[in-house]
Amino acid sequence: MTVSLDDVQRAAERIAGRVRRTPVIPVAPGLTFKLELLQHTGSFKPRGAFNRLLTAKDSGELTGQGIVAASGGNHGLAAAYAARELGVPARIFVPETTPAAKLGKLRTLEADIVQVGSEYAEAYQAALAEREETGALLVHAYDQPEIVAGQGTVGLELLEQAGGFDTVLVAVGGGGLIAGIATAIGANAQVIGVEPAQAPTMHRALRAGQPADGSVGGVAADSLGARRLGDLAFEAVQGHHVQSVLVDDEAIIAARKQLWHTYHLAAEHGGATAYAALTSGAYEPAADERVVVVVCGANTDPSTLI
Repeated sequence: MTVSLDDVQRAAERIAGRVRRTPVIPVAPGLTFKLELLQHTGSFKPRGAFNRLLTAKDSGELTGQGIVAASGGNHGLAAAYAARELGVPARIFVPETTPAAKLGKLRTLEADIVQVGSEYAEAYQAALAEREETGALLVHAYDQPEIVAGQGTVGLELLEQAGGFDTVLVAVGGGGLIAGIATAIGANAQVIGVEPAQAPTMHRALRAGQPADGSVGGVAADSLGARRLGDLAFEAVQGHHVQSVLVDDEAIIAARKQLWHTYHLAAEHGGATAYAALTSGAYEPAADERVVVVVCGANTDPSTLI
């Protein structure tokens, strides 16, 4: 199944009023930030979660059994938030390594939280078992059409808000965000995926010619910790000729600190990963190139920003 621009546009209509239209700010000549870290629950994820739940509600799939989701943290927050807003129960499976900052926020959203395993893939298997046992609606973190279409509304907003731009830098984990943005933006600008060197899901898939499993590690693993790129993301990045740039942990840490000290933006490591491509020189824009960086997540312990 593919996700089209029409799907993204319908998602924008469906979730209007449920999510924030996050600001775009010019921060330097030729450089603009899309502040998706100001979205509800601190990341872009509610866009896809609301689109998935509202679509399922309209079709009758969303029942009294509620929803089940697996997450490194941000998707769980979004799914629990959307479920609470729509008045349905949620059970969220997260790894035992989920940061305390994300766990604390999850517990405020009236969801049943289950910690299992050391990484997202193990939490996902537990969520699948729960879905089979209870019949709850599975809300995938990145590889469902409704999720991708919802995340793509970030791209629609960029086209309306940012004026002309040439390049968008987007962090990649499982690929839902970059798939949606690439679909929304199409030929209007190039889209570059920025990945942690210790979890290069898109880079690996493009080299192999298909999504492939790999190891997960590094400072951004709690939000960009998928073992493999989603099938929908692979189709989108191939179809829209998305390039991959890798950044190491040191670059991510430095970019996160710079976002705080220079712009007073409290980003998590995954949220700073796209910016790390610029600060580290992994991506070097041309002299007149107009670049947008999607700063996509803020669920972090602020005491670690100093």
